[in-house]
Amino acid sequence: MAEVSTKPYFIRAIYEWCSDCGFTPYLSVRVDERTKVPMEYVKNGEIVLNVSLNATRNLTVNNELIQFSARFNGVSREVSVPVDRVQGIFARENGQGAFFTVEAPAALAAAPNLPAPLASEAETEPPKPPGAAAGRTRLKLVK
Repeated sequence: MAEVSTKPYFIRAIYEWCSDCGFTPYLSVRVDERTKVPMEYVKNGEIVLNVSLNATRNLTVNNELIQFSARFNGVSREVSVPVDRVQGIFARENGQGAFFTVEAPAALAAAPNLPAPLASEAETEPPKPPGAAAGRTRLKLVK
């Protein structure tokens, strides 16, 4: 029998915990050619998405894919994220959550329409939650 990843179970658990506590769950994603997100919001090959009930419609999290529709600058867009591209899920209010190692896709550097990650960034380093590091945060509020 093939080994089943624990990652989607952790994602669902942290999402439920955020919702139960009144926190806003954010999803940090490493973008590749399989990730369907608004590319104009991708920075350094990453995007951070608000996946709260108020921000999404028809959110589904299964063992392979996270799908929903959301408004970006007033325009409804379909979002599809493979679970293996999720770097972390955390509460916006306190930064607590679960963070994962995501391998850098080889196709990311080859795809001309995707922004390449900065050479100085460690490719497998998970994102830092708000307040974890001094300086400018990489989070962007998505309504």
